[in-house]
Amino acid sequence: MAEAHQAVAFQFTITPEGIDLQLSYQALNQIYLSGVRSWKKRFSRLRNSVIKGVYPASPSSWLFVVIAILATMYMRSDPSMGLIKMIQQHLPLRFSYIGQTMLSALVFSTLLWLSLILALRFCLKLLLSYHQWMFEQHGRVSNTTKVWVVSHASSCRKPLLYSYQTSLPHLPVPPIKDTVSRYLKSARPLLTDPEFKRMTELADRFESNLGNRLQRYLKLKALWATNYVSDWWEEYIYLRGRGPIMVNSNYYGMDFLYVTPTPIQAARAGNTITALLLYRRKVNREELKPVRLRTVIPLCAAQCERMFNTTRTPGVETDVLQHWQDSEFVAVYHKGRFFRLWVYTAGRLLSPREIEHQIQRILDDLSPPQPGEEKLGALTAGERVPWFHTREQHFSSGINKRSLDSIERAAFFVTLDDEEQGMSGEDPAGNLDRYAKSLLHGKCYDRWFDKSFSIVIYKNGKSGLNAEHSWADAPTVAHLWEYTLATDAFQLGYTEDGHCKGDVDRSLPSPQRLAWDIPSEVPEVIETDSLAVAQALADDVDCHVFPFREFGKGRIKKLRVSPDAFIQIGLQLAYFRDRGGFCLTYEASMTRLFREGRTETVRSCSNESCAFVRALESGEAEDQCRRLFKLASERHQNLYRLAMTGDGIDRHLFCLYVVSKYLGVESPFLKEVLSEPWRLSTSQTPVQQMELFDLKNHPDFISLGGGFGPVADDGYGVSYIIVGEDMINFHVSSKHSCGETVSTPSDAFIRV
Repeated sequence: MAEAHQAVAFQFTITPEGIDLQLSYQALNQIYLSGVRSWKKRFSRLRNSVIKGVYPASPSSWLFVVIAILATMYMRSDPSMGLIKMIQQHLPLRFSYIGQTMLSALVFSTLLWLSLILALRFCLKLLLSYHQWMFEQHGRVSNTTKVWVVSHASSCRKPLLYSYQTSLPHLPVPPIKDTVSRYLKSARPLLTDPEFKRMTELADRFESNLGNRLQRYLKLKALWATNYVSDWWEEYIYLRGRGPIMVNSNYYGMDFLYVTPTPIQAARAGNTITALLLYRRKVNREELKPVRLRTVIPLCAAQCERMFNTTRTPGVETDVLQHWQDSEFVAVYHKGRFFRLWVYTAGRLLSPREIEHQIQRILDDLSPPQPGEEKLGALTAGERVPWFHTREQHFSSGINKRSLDSIERAAFFVTLDDEEQGMSGEDPAGNLDRYAKSLLHGKCYDRWFDKSFSIVIYKNGKSGLNAEHSWADAPTVAHLWEYTLATDAFQLGYTEDGHCKGDVDRSLPSPQRLAWDIPSEVPEVIETDSLAVAQALADDVDCHVFPFREFGKGRIKKLRVSPDAFIQIGLQLAYFRDRGGFCLTYEASMTRLFREGRTETVRSCSNESCAFVRALESGEAEDQCRRLFKLASERHQNLYRLAMTGDGIDRHLFCLYVVSKYLGVESPFLKEVLSEPWRLSTSQTPVQQMELFDLKNHPDFISLGGGFGPVADDGYGVSYIIVGEDMINFHVSSKHSCGETVSTPSDAFIRV
C-alpha cells in the first residue's frame, strides 16, 4: 500500500502536548509540481486563445497599429477623422490633456485593430468559400482561380491547429430541386422502368409540397447553427443506435505490414503510449499543423478536440459523449484485470522506458481477476440498453463507480493481449484475416468499445487500434495513428535488445489494480444479455485483408485517371461479377472544408459506371470500353467534388427527414430513400503524413490501414488505403450468415 500512503499529503494526531502535524514533503512536492503543470497548461490555452482569436493577424500587430496612429498624430494629422476627439470628450476619467489624448488614441487604435481583424477574417472566409477550383481541369485554370491562389498564398501566416476554425465557411443547404434531381439520377441504374417512374412521381410530389416546407426549417437551422448536419448526424446515426457498436460502428487500424519494431510486448506498449501522449500534447498546445487539402486549403480540426479523455456512456434512448479536459493516466486491461497506470510523475511525462517498466509490472502480476471482473468489457460490446440498466443498478456508486470512472476518464484504453497476431507464419493470408477480426472485436470482452479509441498490444509486439465512431471520422484517427507508428519506429526507437530508450526511476509506485464489488447476478446478465449477443455478431463477421501489389496509383495516374475513381469502378465490376447486378454503393467523402464538417456520401454506382461494366462484360470493342471508362471516372470525380463542396444528396435528405419527424409529418419519398440498404459500403483511408515515412530507405514500414464491418447483412464493407506508388491494401468484410457474400477475393475482384 505504498502508493496509498504517498497519496496522503499530511497526517495529524491529537496528543496531550497538542496537535502533532506530520507532513509528507514528497507528497507536497508532487502536489506542487502537478499544480505547476496544470497552470502551465492553463497559460498555454490562454495564450493560444489570444493568438487564434486574432488570426489571421497577430497580437503584436496591435502595437504596430498603435505606433502608426501615434506617429501620424505626432505629425499633426488626425487619421481618425475626428473620432479620437469624440472619444476624448466621452472619457469618464479625468486626466491631463496629453493623458486623455493618449488614452483616446489607444482606444481608437484598438477599435481600428479589431475592425481590421474582422475584415481580414471576412476576406479569409471568402477565400475559403471559393470551391470552383475543384471542378476545373488540369491545365485549364480560370483567371478567377489564379487570382484566388495568389491571394490565398499571400494571406496567411503560420497558423495554430484551430486558427482557421472561425474563418471556415458554414455548410450550405443545397436547393431541394437539385438534391431531388441528383437522387433520381443516382437511383436510375438500380430501378426498373416502372420502379423509376413510381419513384419520380413520389419525388415530384415531395418537391412541390412537403419538401419546400421542410426546406424552410432547414435553412432556418443553417442560419442559426454552425453546421446544419453534424449535430443531428452524431445524435441520430451514432448515439441513438441501440444495437452493439462493436462491428456495427467501431472500426480498426493496423500496424506495419512487414515489420514489428520490437517483439517485446511491454516495450512496444511503452513507445506506443508515449507517442500517443506526445500527440495529445501537440493537440493541447495546438502545435499540430492544420490538415490541408493540396497543402493549401485548411480542413476543419474540430474533431481533434474530443480525441483523448473521452468516452461514450449508455442511455435508454440515446448515449452521451463525455469529455474531460485532462487525464494523467491510462486504463490497462490484461488477463481479466483492470489497472490504472499513471503516466505523469512530478509534473513530467514518464519516459518510454519507465512506461515499459510499469507495463512489465502489469504483465508480471499473477493475481487472478476478481469475481465478475474478467468479462466486464462485454457490457460495452452488446446492446446499449442492458448496459445502461446494469450501469445504473451496480456501477453508479461506491467502489464500482470509482473504478468505472478510472476507465472512462482515462486518456485512452490499452489492452495487453495474450495472443500473437500479424502476417508472419505458415498461413500469412489467414493470419492477416485473424488479425483484422481480433482488432475489430477481440474476445468481445477484452476491449472497452466505449472509449474514443483503444490500443491493442499483442504478445509478440504487434499493435493495433479500435476506435469508437461517434466523436470523429476515420481520417482524424488515421492522422493520430500515422503519427504514433512513425514516432514509435523512427523517433523514439529501441535499443539493440528491443527495449525502450531512456532511464527508469524504479521508485515509481506500481500501477493500481482497480477494485470491484460486483454482485453475483451481474456475470449472468453479462453472459446472457451482452456477451452472447456480441459473440454471435463477432462469429458472423467474415474479414479478409490483402495487399494488392500488381500495380498502384503510379500506374493509374499514367492513364490520367483518379486512383479513387479507378478503384471504385473496379469495385462495381467486382460486385457485378460476384452478384450478377448492381447495388446502392456508399463511399464516404469528407465535408471538412466547412466548419464542423463530417462526411457526405458519394453514390459510386452511376449510369456511367454501369454502362462501362456492361460493355466490358458483354465483350464490346476495346475503344468503346475505354471511352465509357473515361466517362465513368469523370462522373465519379464530379460526384466526389459535389459531395466535398456541400452539394451531396444524402445528408440533405437525412436532415429533411429529421425535420419531418419533428413536425410529425410523413413523407413516403423520404421514408423510402432512407430505408434503402447500402449493400456495398466503401471508404478510402488517406495517407495524410507521407513525410513521416521514408519508404525509399525503409520500404517495409508500410501501414496496412484499417477496416470496418459490413453495413448490410447481405452486403460488403470495403476499406482501402493507397500506399506509395505501387501498393493498395484492401480490407473486405461480410457476414457468414449470408450465403451470397464471401470476403475472400476471387479472380473477379478488381480485374480491370
